Amino acid sequence: MALDPDVFQQLLDTIGRFTREVLVPAERTVEEEDRIPDGVLLQMKEIGLFSLTIPENYGGLGLGMEEEVRVLFEVCQAAPAFRSAFASTIGIGSQGLVMDGTEEQRQKYLPRLARGEMLASFCLTEPDTGSDAKALRTAARKTDGGYVLSGTKRYITNAPEAGLFTVMARTGTQEMGAKGVSAFLVEAGAPGLSLGKVDRKMGHHGAHTCDVIFEDCQVPADALLGGEEGKGFSTAMKVLDRGRIHIAAASVGYAERMIGDGLAYALERRQFGQPIAEFQLVQALLADSRTEALAARSLVLDAARRKDQGEAITGMAAAAKYFASEMVCRVADRMVQLHGGAGYVADYRIEQLYRDVRLFRLYEGTSQIQQLIIARDMIRRARAEQGP
Repeated sequence: MALDPDVFQQLLDTIGRFTREVLVPAERTVEEEDRIPDGVLLQMKEIGLFSLTIPENYGGLGLGMEEEVRVLFEVCQAAPAFRSAFASTIGIGSQGLVMDGTEEQRQKYLPRLARGEMLASFCLTEPDTGSDAKALRTAARKTDGGYVLSGTKRYITNAPEAGLFTVMARTGTQEMGAKGVSAFLVEAGAPGLSLGKVDRKMGHHGAHTCDVIFEDCQVPADALLGGEEGKGFSTAMKVLDRGRIHIAAASVGYAERMIGDGLAYALERRQFGQPIAEFQLVQALLADSRTEALAARSLVLDAARRKDQGEAITGMAAAAKYFASEMVCRVADRMVQLHGGAGYVADYRIEQLYRDVRLFRLYEGTSQIQQLIIARDMIRRARAEQGP
């Protein structure tokens, strides 16, 4: 349910101030220590960032997709580690539970997620099955008391801190493809669940990923999401539709941050007796970046509104994510160029953001996977219009 417009604007204003006054000043500490300070994380929970999309009757704010997008435009004025800290909990880590969980499962977990007492992660990708989700090999063997999970999940965001994992595992045969995949809610500390070493990454310092390993991991029967086998792949695809709009919105926010920093630098930096902002080739870097960011913002908002209206948005969500994530990388490259040698030096945040935003072309499906989704959606719609 959408918030009252005035109340929502107050929320946006509060989050905007918090981002400028608390998150941005903490960026260097997070980058150097590879962790978000406990005090900052506590403030993020208190301000409601871990409850944005959790339904109101479970203690959350119950924001719609457009509202979530507009919040991300604000939060993503600060380094990506801050968004990552709460994103899987309000997004792919919890939305399967929101969409397809039983009432008992929702009552058990959603209030704790909304308070930030428990963080959530989404376990789909495997060492040999990333883009080909239908081919996943993690197995769930049914027993008298529940299920036994065996397999490894890779590059799982927030896994080192997570208290709850939504795990896609195969309850059917490999030949069954997507129909043989089920989703499970597995708590940290479950017998047979362990974590690999924390990954060392190009960017996103302060946001942690690692392998999640299941070695005869025992879970009770009520850990089956929705209480029904064979629905996991469908749940994952619905979750990823929303997740792709989320990543697209984040890409817009980071692009706007970099453009703002680039413009400020161009007005301050002087060459040949004048600010470099007066040079036409520098203006071209700014103009191209601004135009693409505005286009991405419009596309993301349109996709979000259509989702809120109940439209089928798989192709549009993929288009938004594809365009916005490619756009933010082009903007990052231009802003490094605008800074000249300073852009390659860590004293300026553009060097960090240049590394950070590269991940968005990989998150929630690579750009190449988005291209396939977009084209297949176009073909499906065209054939549906042609009729039998």
